Amino acid sequence: MKPTPTTSAMASAEDTVATLQQQIRRLEQEKAELALKLAWYEEKFRLSQQKRFGASSERTNSEGEQLRLFDEPELVADPAVEEPTMETITVQRKKKQGDRDKKLKELPVETVMHELPEGEQSCPQCGNHLHTMRTEIRRELKIIPAQVSVVEHHRHLYACRHCEKHEINTPILKAPVPKSVYPGSLASPSSMAYLIDKKYVEGMPLYRLEQQFDRQGIPLSRQTMANWLIFAANQWLRPLYDRMHEILRQQEVLFADETTLQVLNELGRAAQTTSYMWLYRTGRDGPAIVLYDYQQTRAAEHPKQFLAGFKGYLHVDGYAGYNGVPDVTLVGCLAHARRRFDEAVKSLPVEKRKTATVAKEGLDYCNRLYAIERDLKEATPEARYEGRQARSRPVLEQFQSWLLTQRDQVLPKSALGEAIAYSLHQWHKLETYLQDGRLEIDNNRSERSQKSFVLGRKAWLFANTPKGATASATIYSLVETAKENGLNPLAYFRYVFEQLPNVDMGDLTVIDRFLPWSETLPDDTKHSPKKGKTK
Repeated sequence: MKPTPTTSAMASAEDTVATLQQQIRRLEQEKAELALKLAWYEEKFRLSQQKRFGASSERTNSEGEQLRLFDEPELVADPAVEEPTMETITVQRKKKQGDRDKKLKELPVETVMHELPEGEQSCPQCGNHLHTMRTEIRRELKIIPAQVSVVEHHRHLYACRHCEKHEINTPILKAPVPKSVYPGSLASPSSMAYLIDKKYVEGMPLYRLEQQFDRQGIPLSRQTMANWLIFAANQWLRPLYDRMHEILRQQEVLFADETTLQVLNELGRAAQTTSYMWLYRTGRDGPAIVLYDYQQTRAAEHPKQFLAGFKGYLHVDGYAGYNGVPDVTLVGCLAHARRRFDEAVKSLPVEKRKTATVAKEGLDYCNRLYAIERDLKEATPEARYEGRQARSRPVLEQFQSWLLTQRDQVLPKSALGEAIAYSLHQWHKLETYLQDGRLEIDNNRSERSQKSFVLGRKAWLFANTPKGATASATIYSLVETAKENGLNPLAYFRYVFEQLPNVDMGDLTVIDRFLPWSETLPDDTKHSPKKGKTK
């Protein structure tokens, strides 16, 4: 007979089983946690690979391949849209040659005539005089590199010989001469305008400009060029900037954004410390104004100070630093929310990106709202407001309900979880654009303006001093505002530097004549080149 197990042995076996079961549960829990972590890291890796090697475009829907969760027609159905009438559509394709001729038509033309000498205009067969049967035309683009010359201003002084002989005092008269844009230097209006165009429009660093001038035999150092630019910004452009700042704060709808900047020599700060270039600009209404403001930090006090006196709507991204600006209503940026859903789609394995997923459904809500905005793009503010109430508001309500439902069903730290959390956190700002037809669905207008600075920063990388960074903010403001108003920056700055030294800068009515949207600016500051000559 087998021995009967004792009570103590049975209890020990039961404890062992319980311990093993507890270890199994713990290991299963650890396995699940590790699986979640692995999935999270894989998601981040796929997203980083997409950002590094994939296409940067976020376009979907009608702009590219449509990312649909379902194929139901009611997904984008809109009862408010009228049925289209039957009509015949004729597609006309433009010839590339025609497009080229149209562009060349705007350029100056220099005609070079090629004719036979008079003595050779006789028929080689019968000897009679030849006539012009037709003219063959060959077109070429002629490019003249930057030409540099020295301009000497010879000023005549006049005196009276009679007074020199017979009077105690002899009056001396001077011929009028334009005042120098930078007294005591070689700077001219055209050279200052050229430097601004190269550095702030084309993004060429001063050291490369120095090399370019050196190849032409012109001894113009980067230090000298920097001095010219800082003087131009402080002496002539800053009054225009301050006037634009005053007018900007009088508007009712503004946009704001900020980006990083490295300034090497800041008192009490390491060279690697991050500074910021803030941007503020107008919207659809009022004059097109773009202003940059250099600051050492990203503190909330900076937009408060810059926008002091402004009352209205302010388009921003999700940065909390704008929350403390008084007397404003913040308008959120759907592009930032949409970008997170786009990243959630791109973080999926390749085989799942074209299948039905929750991330695509969130992206589709954003696409539907943008499709409505495209339809209302040319509408008046009043019609845009009514259209949004009828079409956008129901979609936003569905979107919010969907976000609340999905919030508890996805991992909070996943790309999709972060997209949902961001949208819900920003929701009261994201739906603010429904309040006024002048408002926009996103903050892309300011991001487009910021792009010129960001691209320029990639070329010159950093600013040397806070003084230089402030001067750059002033110059960039005039450059971008000039471009927004359809001006040729090179021609505009040349005109400004020619005129401002010879006018009363304390008179606001005079200052207003030189603002980039002024109707008194000459035609040659705009994009309208003149016709040329024949030889």
